[in-house]
Amino acid sequence: MTDTRIAFVGAGSVEFTQGLLADLFAFPEFARAQVALHDIDPERLATSEAAARHIAAERGAEPRLSAHLERRAALEGADFVINTVQVGMSRATRTDFEVPARYGLRQTIGDTLGIGGIFRALRTFPLLRSLADDMAQLCPDALLLNYTNPMAMNLLYLHRVAPALRAVGLCHSVYWTMHDLCALIGTPFEEVSYLAAGVNHQSWVLRFERAGQDLHPLLDEAIAKDPGLLRRVRVDMYRRLGHYPTETSEHSAEYVPWYLHHDAEVERLRLPVGAYLGITEENLASYARTRDALAEGRPLPVEGTLEYAPQIIHSVVTGTPRTVYGNVPNHGLIENLPADSVVEVPCLVDALGVQPTRIGTLPPQCAAVNRAYVSVNDLVVRAAVRGEPRHIRHAAMSDPATAAALPVERIWDLCDDLVQAHGPLLQPELRALLGH
Repeated sequence: MTDTRIAFVGAGSVEFTQGLLADLFAFPEFARAQVALHDIDPERLATSEAAARHIAAERGAEPRLSAHLERRAALEGADFVINTVQVGMSRATRTDFEVPARYGLRQTIGDTLGIGGIFRALRTFPLLRSLADDMAQLCPDALLLNYTNPMAMNLLYLHRVAPALRAVGLCHSVYWTMHDLCALIGTPFEEVSYLAAGVNHQSWVLRFERAGQDLHPLLDEAIAKDPGLLRRVRVDMYRRLGHYPTETSEHSAEYVPWYLHHDAEVERLRLPVGAYLGITEENLASYARTRDALAEGRPLPVEGTLEYAPQIIHSVVTGTPRTVYGNVPNHGLIENLPADSVVEVPCLVDALGVQPTRIGTLPPQCAAVNRAYVSVNDLVVRAAVRGEPRHIRHAAMSDPATAAALPVERIWDLCDDLVQAHGPLLQPELRALLGH
Protein backbone atom coordinates (compact mmCIF):
# COMPACT_ATOMS: atom_id res chain seq x y z
CA MET A 1 0.00 0.00 0.00
CA THR A 2 2.22 2.74 -1.34
CA ASP A 3 0.12 5.60 0.02
CA THR A 4 0.80 4.73 3.66
CA ARG A 5 3.41 7.12 5.03
CA ILE A 6 5.21 6.25 8.26
CA ALA A 7 7.53 8.75 9.92
CA PHE A 8 10.19 7.68 12.42
CA VAL A 9 11.17 10.44 14.86
CA GLY A 10 14.41 9.51 16.59
CA ALA A 11 15.33 7.06 13.84
CA GLY A 12 18.92 7.24 15.06
CA SER A 13 17.92 4.71 17.72
CA VAL A 14 19.19 2.37 15.06
CA GLU A 15 18.77 -1.02 16.71
CA PHE A 16 15.17 -0.29 17.69
CA THR A 17 14.38 1.22 14.28
CA GLN A 18 15.83 -1.88 12.61
CA GLY A 19 13.51 -4.20 14.51
CA LEU A 20 10.44 -2.12 13.76
CA LEU A 21 11.31 -1.95 10.05
CA ALA A 22 11.95 -5.68 9.91
CA ASP A 23 8.47 -6.26 11.33
CA LEU A 24 6.92 -3.67 9.05
CA PHE A 25 8.47 -4.99 5.83
CA ALA A 26 7.40 -8.52 6.75
CA PHE A 27 3.86 -7.43 5.85
CA PRO A 28 3.49 -7.57 2.05
CA GLU A 29 1.07 -4.64 2.21
CA PHE A 30 3.95 -2.35 3.20
CA ALA A 31 6.57 -3.53 0.72
CA ARG A 32 6.18 -0.19 -1.10
CA ALA A 33 5.18 2.06 1.79
CA GLN A 34 6.62 5.53 2.28
CA VAL A 35 9.07 5.53 5.18
CA ALA A 36 10.48 8.88 6.34
CA LEU A 37 13.37 8.74 8.81
CA HIS A 38 14.24 11.72 11.00
CA ASP A 39 17.08 12.32 13.42
CA ILE A 40 19.07 15.41 14.39
CA ASP A 41 22.38 13.50 14.34
CA PRO A 42 23.64 13.26 10.72
CA GLU A 43 25.77 10.18 11.32
CA ARG A 44 23.03 8.28 13.11
CA LEU A 45 20.52 9.28 10.45
CA ALA A 46 22.80 8.03 7.67
CA THR A 47 23.32 4.77 9.56
CA SER A 48 19.58 4.38 10.04
CA GLU A 49 18.94 4.95 6.35
CA ALA A 50 21.59 2.42 5.34
CA ALA A 51 20.13 -0.12 7.77
CA ALA A 52 16.63 0.52 6.42
CA ARG A 53 17.74 -0.09 2.84
CA HIS A 54 19.53 -3.29 3.89
CA ILE A 55 16.49 -4.59 5.76
CA ALA A 56 14.16 -3.75 2.87
CA ALA A 57 16.39 -5.65 0.46
CA GLU A 58 16.53 -8.66 2.78
CA ARG A 59 12.75 -8.64 3.11
CA GLY A 60 12.23 -8.21 -0.64
CA ALA A 61 10.56 -4.84 -0.08
CA GLU A 62 10.92 -1.70 -2.18
CA PRO A 63 9.74 1.12 0.08
CA ARG A 64 10.01 4.80 -0.77
CA LEU A 65 12.67 5.68 1.80
CA SER A 66 13.71 9.19 2.69
CA ALA A 67 15.95 10.62 5.43
CA HIS A 68 15.48 14.06 6.98
CA LEU A 69 17.50 16.12 9.43
CA GLU A 70 14.53 18.50 9.60
CA ARG A 71 11.57 16.92 11.38
CA ARG A 72 8.78 18.76 9.60
CA ALA A 73 9.83 17.33 6.26
CA ALA A 74 9.49 13.82 7.64
CA LEU A 75 6.08 14.53 9.19
CA GLU A 76 4.52 16.10 6.11
CA GLY A 77 1.47 14.00 5.21
CA ALA A 78 2.31 11.14 7.59
CA ASP A 79 -0.35 8.59 8.49
CA PHE A 80 1.64 7.21 11.42
CA VAL A 81 4.43 8.71 13.51
CA ILE A 82 6.69 6.47 15.60
CA ASN A 83 8.56 8.31 18.37
CA THR A 84 11.72 6.75 19.84
CA VAL A 85 13.60 9.94 20.81
CA GLN A 86 15.86 9.96 23.87
CA VAL A 87 16.55 13.58 24.73
CA GLY A 88 20.07 14.11 26.03
CA MET A 89 21.16 10.59 25.09
CA SER A 90 23.73 8.76 27.23
CA ARG A 91 25.22 11.90 28.77
CA ALA A 92 21.90 12.90 30.33
CA THR A 93 21.28 9.33 31.48
CA ARG A 94 24.63 9.26 33.22
CA THR A 95 23.75 12.52 34.98
CA ASP A 96 20.46 10.99 36.15
CA PHE A 97 22.45 8.27 37.92
CA GLU A 98 25.63 9.96 39.05
CA VAL A 99 24.09 13.01 40.76
CA PRO A 100 21.55 11.01 42.86
CA ALA A 101 24.25 8.46 43.71
CA ARG A 102 26.20 11.23 45.47
CA TYR A 103 23.20 11.56 47.78
CA GLY A 104 23.11 7.82 48.45
CA LEU A 105 20.02 7.33 46.28
CA ARG A 106 20.07 4.01 44.47
CA GLN A 107 18.52 3.45 41.04
CA THR A 108 18.59 0.52 38.68
CA ILE A 109 16.99 1.71 35.41
CA GLY A 110 15.81 5.27 36.06
CA ASP A 111 13.53 5.68 33.04
CA THR A 112 9.99 5.42 34.41
CA LEU A 113 9.52 6.75 37.92
CA GLY A 114 11.90 7.90 40.64
CA ILE A 115 14.24 10.84 40.32
CA GLY A 116 15.60 9.54 37.02
CA GLY A 117 12.14 9.18 35.53
CA ILE A 118 11.14 12.66 36.70
CA PHE A 119 14.05 14.39 34.99
CA ARG A 120 13.92 12.22 31.89
CA ALA A 121 10.31 13.36 31.52
CA LEU A 122 11.11 17.03 32.10
CA ARG A 123 13.72 17.11 29.36
CA THR A 124 11.45 15.16 26.98
CA PHE A 125 8.34 17.34 27.36
CA PRO A 126 9.62 20.28 25.24
CA LEU A 127 10.27 17.86 22.36
CA LEU A 128 6.80 16.35 22.75
CA ARG A 129 5.10 19.75 22.70
CA SER A 130 6.88 20.81 19.51
CA LEU A 131 6.21 17.41 17.92
CA ALA A 132 2.50 17.70 18.74
CA ASP A 133 2.42 21.23 17.29
CA ASP A 134 4.08 20.06 14.07
CA MET A 135 1.71 17.12 13.76
CA ALA A 136 -1.30 19.40 14.23
CA GLN A 137 -0.12 21.43 11.24
CA LEU A 138 1.35 18.76 8.96
CA CYS A 139 -0.48 15.50 9.69
CA PRO A 140 -3.43 16.23 12.01
CA ASP A 141 -5.06 12.84 11.43
CA ALA A 142 -1.90 10.81 12.04
CA LEU A 143 -1.63 8.33 14.90
CA LEU A 144 1.37 8.87 17.18
CA LEU A 145 2.89 5.61 18.39
CA ASN A 146 5.14 6.52 21.31
CA TYR A 147 7.95 4.31 22.60
CA THR A 148 9.87 7.01 24.48
CA ASN A 149 10.02 6.66 28.26
CA PRO A 150 8.82 7.59 30.81
CA MET A 151 5.77 6.29 29.00
CA ALA A 152 2.96 7.24 31.37
CA MET A 153 4.31 10.73 32.07
CA ASN A 154 4.86 11.40 28.37
CA LEU A 155 1.35 10.30 27.38
CA LEU A 156 -0.20 12.26 30.24
CA TYR A 157 1.68 15.37 29.16
CA LEU A 158 0.57 14.96 25.54
CA HIS A 159 -3.02 14.46 26.61
CA ARG A 160 -2.96 17.70 28.61
CA VAL A 161 -1.16 19.95 26.13
CA ALA A 162 -2.55 18.45 22.89
CA PRO A 163 -5.85 16.71 23.71
CA ALA A 164 -6.84 16.45 20.03
CA LEU A 165 -3.71 14.44 19.19
CA ARG A 166 -4.29 10.76 18.51
CA ALA A 167 -1.60 9.03 20.55
CA VAL A 168 -0.98 5.69 22.22
CA GLY A 169 2.02 4.56 24.26
CA LEU A 170 3.52 1.17 23.42
CA CYS A 171 5.59 -1.13 25.60
CA HIS A 172 6.43 -4.81 25.34
CA SER A 173 6.47 -5.56 29.08
CA VAL A 174 3.07 -7.27 29.30
CA TYR A 175 3.76 -9.46 26.26
CA TRP A 176 7.18 -10.60 27.41
CA THR A 177 6.04 -11.13 31.00
CA MET A 178 3.35 -13.52 29.81
CA HIS A 179 5.71 -15.16 27.34
CA ASP A 180 8.23 -15.80 30.15
CA LEU A 181 5.60 -17.03 32.61
CA CYS A 182 4.44 -19.55 30.03
CA ALA A 183 8.01 -20.78 29.65
CA LEU A 184 8.36 -21.01 33.43
CA ILE A 185 5.34 -23.29 33.79
CA GLY A 186 5.99 -25.23 30.58
CA THR A 187 2.82 -24.18 28.76
CA PRO A 188 2.78 -23.05 25.10
CA PHE A 189 2.22 -19.31 24.91
CA GLU A 190 -0.13 -19.76 21.95
CA GLU A 191 -2.52 -21.77 24.13
CA VAL A 192 -2.77 -19.20 26.92
CA SER A 193 -5.27 -16.42 27.51
CA TYR A 194 -4.37 -13.55 29.82
CA LEU A 195 -5.52 -10.18 31.07
CA ALA A 196 -3.34 -7.50 32.63
CA ALA A 197 -3.99 -3.88 33.59
CA GLY A 198 -2.54 -1.07 35.65
CA VAL A 199 0.09 1.48 34.67
CA ASN A 200 3.11 1.14 32.40
CA HIS A 201 5.82 -1.06 33.92
CA GLN A 202 3.51 -1.67 36.87
CA SER A 203 0.52 -3.49 35.43
CA TRP A 204 -0.78 -6.63 37.10
CA VAL A 205 -1.66 -10.06 35.76
CA LEU A 206 -5.37 -10.38 36.52
CA ARG A 207 -6.11 -13.57 34.57
CA PHE A 208 -3.76 -16.31 33.36
CA GLU A 209 -5.63 -19.26 31.86
CA ARG A 210 -5.48 -22.19 29.49
CA ALA A 211 -8.73 -23.61 28.16
CA GLY A 212 -10.59 -21.89 30.99
CA GLN A 213 -8.31 -23.27 33.72
CA ASP A 214 -6.44 -20.88 36.03
CA LEU A 215 -2.67 -21.30 35.59
CA HIS A 216 -1.66 -19.54 38.79
CA PRO A 217 -1.41 -22.85 40.70
CA LEU A 218 1.22 -23.99 38.18
CA LEU A 219 3.06 -20.71 38.68
CA ASP A 220 2.97 -21.22 42.44
CA GLU A 221 4.37 -24.74 42.00
CA ALA A 222 7.20 -23.49 39.80
CA ILE A 223 8.14 -20.87 42.39
CA ALA A 224 8.02 -23.41 45.20
CA LYS A 225 10.39 -25.72 43.29
CA ASP A 226 13.01 -23.04 42.62
CA PRO A 227 14.27 -21.11 45.67
CA GLY A 228 16.14 -18.79 43.32
CA LEU A 229 12.85 -17.35 42.14
CA LEU A 230 12.19 -16.09 45.65
CA ARG A 231 15.17 -13.77 45.16
CA ARG A 232 13.36 -11.75 42.52
CA VAL A 233 11.50 -8.55 43.36
CA ARG A 234 8.46 -9.29 41.28
CA VAL A 235 8.08 -12.76 42.71
CA ASP A 236 8.27 -11.19 46.16
CA MET A 237 5.60 -8.65 45.12
CA TYR A 238 3.44 -11.41 43.65
CA ARG A 239 3.57 -13.44 46.87
CA ARG A 240 2.64 -10.41 48.97
CA LEU A 241 0.15 -8.62 46.70
CA GLY A 242 -1.37 -11.66 45.02
CA HIS A 243 -0.83 -10.43 41.45
CA TYR A 244 2.26 -10.68 39.30
CA PRO A 245 3.71 -7.32 38.12
CA THR A 246 4.50 -6.97 34.44
CA GLU A 247 8.01 -5.56 34.45
CA THR A 248 11.39 -6.92 35.42
CA SER A 249 12.60 -6.96 38.99
CA GLU A 250 15.18 -4.28 38.19
CA HIS A 251 12.37 -1.97 37.09
CA SER A 252 9.84 -2.98 39.73
CA ALA A 253 12.20 -2.29 42.63
CA GLU A 254 12.33 1.41 41.73
CA TYR A 255 8.60 2.09 41.93
CA VAL A 256 8.07 1.10 45.55
CA PRO A 257 9.74 2.07 48.88
CA TRP A 258 10.50 -1.43 50.10
CA TYR A 259 13.73 -2.61 48.48
CA LEU A 260 16.46 -0.30 47.19
CA HIS A 261 16.90 1.67 50.41
CA HIS A 262 17.78 -1.47 52.40
CA ASP A 263 21.19 -3.11 52.04
CA ALA A 264 19.83 -6.50 53.06
CA GLU A 265 17.08 -6.36 50.43
CA VAL A 266 19.51 -5.30 47.71
CA GLU A 267 21.59 -8.37 48.54
CA ARG A 268 18.67 -10.77 49.04
CA LEU A 269 17.01 -9.77 45.78
CA ARG A 270 20.25 -9.36 43.82
CA LEU A 271 19.36 -5.86 42.70
CA PRO A 272 21.79 -4.47 40.09
CA VAL A 273 22.18 -0.87 41.24
CA GLY A 274 23.10 1.34 38.29
CA ALA A 275 22.32 -1.39 35.77
CA TYR A 276 21.10 0.99 33.10
CA LEU A 277 24.51 2.60 32.79
CA GLY A 278 25.84 -0.72 31.54
CA ILE A 279 22.88 -1.11 29.20
CA THR A 280 23.56 2.37 27.83
CA GLU A 281 27.19 1.53 27.13
CA GLU A 282 26.17 -1.68 25.37
CA ASN A 283 23.64 0.24 23.27
CA LEU A 284 26.41 2.61 22.17
CA ALA A 285 28.67 -0.33 21.33
CA SER A 286 25.86 -2.04 19.42
CA TYR A 287 25.26 1.11 17.40
CA ALA A 288 28.96 1.34 16.57
CA ARG A 289 29.02 -2.28 15.41
CA THR A 290 25.99 -1.70 13.19
CA ARG A 291 27.43 1.52 11.74
CA ASP A 292 30.76 -0.13 10.97
CA ALA A 293 29.18 -3.25 9.45
CA LEU A 294 27.04 -1.17 7.12
CA ALA A 295 29.96 1.01 6.10
CA GLU A 296 32.04 -2.07 5.31
CA GLY A 297 29.26 -3.88 3.47
CA ARG A 298 29.13 -6.73 5.95
CA PRO A 299 25.74 -8.47 6.29
CA LEU A 300 23.53 -7.68 9.26
CA PRO A 301 21.00 -10.05 10.78
CA VAL A 302 17.43 -9.02 9.99
CA GLU A 303 15.30 -10.00 12.94
CA GLY A 304 11.74 -9.11 13.83
CA THR A 305 10.84 -7.91 17.30
CA LEU A 306 7.09 -8.60 17.61
CA GLU A 307 6.65 -4.97 18.68
CA TYR A 308 3.17 -3.48 18.61
CA ALA A 309 3.68 -0.50 16.27
CA PRO A 310 3.90 -2.47 13.01
CA GLN A 311 0.93 -4.61 14.10
CA ILE A 312 -1.14 -1.51 14.86
CA ILE A 313 -0.28 0.07 11.53
CA HIS A 314 -1.24 -3.13 9.72
CA SER A 315 -4.53 -3.44 11.61
CA VAL A 316 -5.54 0.17 11.00
CA VAL A 317 -4.66 0.03 7.30
CA THR A 318 -6.07 -3.41 6.51
CA GLY A 319 -8.84 -3.70 9.11
CA THR A 320 -7.30 -6.88 10.54
CA PRO A 321 -8.39 -7.03 14.21
CA ARG A 322 -5.75 -7.49 16.88
CA THR A 323 -5.43 -7.02 20.62
CA VAL A 324 -2.41 -5.09 21.89
CA TYR A 325 -1.57 -3.44 25.21
CA GLY A 326 -1.58 0.34 25.05
CA ASN A 327 -1.07 3.30 27.35
CA VAL A 328 -4.04 5.64 27.07
CA PRO A 329 -5.98 8.20 29.14
CA ASN A 330 -7.98 6.40 31.82
CA HIS A 331 -11.40 8.03 31.41
CA GLY A 332 -13.04 5.36 33.55
CA LEU A 333 -11.23 2.34 32.10
CA ILE A 334 -9.91 1.52 35.58
CA GLU A 335 -12.40 2.89 38.10
CA ASN A 336 -10.16 2.96 41.16
CA LEU A 337 -7.40 4.96 39.49
CA PRO A 338 -7.74 8.70 38.78
CA ALA A 339 -9.83 9.45 35.71
CA ASP A 340 -7.19 11.80 34.28
CA SER A 341 -4.25 9.40 34.71
CA VAL A 342 -2.71 7.26 31.97
CA VAL A 343 -3.28 3.53 32.29
CA GLU A 344 -2.13 0.40 30.48
CA VAL A 345 -4.94 -1.83 29.24
CA PRO A 346 -5.67 -4.23 26.39
CA CYS A 347 -6.87 -2.45 23.26
CA LEU A 348 -8.68 -3.70 20.18
CA VAL A 349 -7.10 -2.35 17.00
CA ASP A 350 -8.81 -2.41 13.62
CA ALA A 351 -9.75 0.04 10.87
CA LEU A 352 -11.38 2.26 13.50
CA GLY A 353 -8.11 2.71 15.37
CA VAL A 354 -7.05 1.88 18.93
CA GLN A 355 -10.02 1.10 21.17
CA PRO A 356 -9.20 0.55 24.86
CA THR A 357 -10.92 -2.09 26.98
CA ARG A 358 -12.76 -1.11 30.15
CA ILE A 359 -11.35 -3.12 33.05
CA GLY A 360 -13.54 -2.05 35.99
CA THR A 361 -11.66 -2.08 39.28
CA LEU A 362 -8.21 -3.37 40.10
CA PRO A 363 -7.62 -5.35 43.28
CA PRO A 364 -7.44 -2.66 45.97
CA GLN A 365 -3.88 -3.44 47.02
CA CYS A 366 -2.70 -3.14 43.40
CA ALA A 367 -4.62 0.08 42.88
CA ALA A 368 -3.04 1.52 46.04
CA VAL A 369 0.46 0.89 44.69
CA ASN A 370 -0.50 2.32 41.28
CA ARG A 371 -1.96 5.46 42.85
CA ALA A 372 1.41 6.40 44.33
CA TYR A 373 2.90 6.04 40.84
CA VAL A 374 0.24 8.15 39.09
CA SER A 375 0.46 10.86 41.77
CA VAL A 376 4.10 11.40 40.84
CA ASN A 377 3.14 11.47 37.15
CA ASP A 378 0.52 14.13 37.80
CA LEU A 379 2.90 16.42 39.67
CA VAL A 380 5.65 16.15 37.07
CA VAL A 381 3.22 17.02 34.28
CA ARG A 382 1.77 19.89 36.31
CA ALA A 383 5.27 21.25 36.81
CA ALA A 384 5.74 21.47 33.05
CA VAL A 385 2.25 22.57 32.04
CA ARG A 386 2.07 25.30 34.68
CA GLY A 387 5.75 26.22 34.64
CA GLU A 388 5.87 25.57 38.39
CA PRO A 389 9.33 24.42 39.60
CA ARG A 390 8.05 23.64 43.09
CA HIS A 391 6.04 20.76 41.64
CA ILE A 392 9.28 19.08 40.59
CA ARG A 393 10.19 18.92 44.28
CA HIS A 394 6.66 17.85 45.21
CA ALA A 395 6.91 14.99 42.71
CA ALA A 396 10.24 13.87 44.16
CA MET A 397 8.84 14.12 47.70
CA SER A 398 5.88 11.95 46.66
CA ASP A 399 7.98 9.37 44.84
CA PRO A 400 8.03 6.16 46.93
CA ALA A 401 11.67 5.18 46.45
CA THR A 402 13.06 8.72 46.76
CA ALA A 403 11.04 9.47 49.89
CA ALA A 404 12.19 6.21 51.48
CA ALA A 405 15.85 7.08 50.92
CA LEU A 406 16.21 10.80 51.63
CA PRO A 407 14.96 13.43 54.10
CA VAL A 408 13.02 16.25 52.52
CA GLU A 409 15.82 18.84 52.58
CA ARG A 410 18.11 16.47 50.71
CA ILE A 411 15.38 15.83 48.16
CA TRP A 412 15.15 19.56 47.45
CA ASP A 413 18.95 19.85 47.24
CA LEU A 414 19.05 16.92 44.82
CA CYS A 415 16.41 18.52 42.61
CA ASP A 416 18.45 21.74 42.54
CA ASP A 417 21.55 19.82 41.49
CA LEU A 418 19.72 18.01 38.71
CA VAL A 419 18.07 21.20 37.49
CA GLN A 420 21.52 22.76 37.23
CA ALA A 421 22.97 19.69 35.53
CA HIS A 422 20.22 19.42 32.90
CA GLY A 423 19.61 23.19 32.63
CA PRO A 424 19.42 23.85 28.86
CA LEU A 425 17.33 20.71 28.26
CA LEU A 426 14.57 21.95 30.58
CA GLN A 427 11.97 24.54 29.71
CA PRO A 428 13.09 27.95 31.06
CA GLU A 429 10.41 28.26 33.76
CA LEU A 430 11.66 25.09 35.44
CA ARG A 431 15.33 26.08 35.77
CA ALA A 432 14.88 27.96 39.05
CA LEU A 433 16.88 26.81 42.08
CA LEU A 434 14.76 26.78 45.21
CA GLY A 435 17.04 25.58 47.98
CA HIS A 436 15.17 24.43 51.08
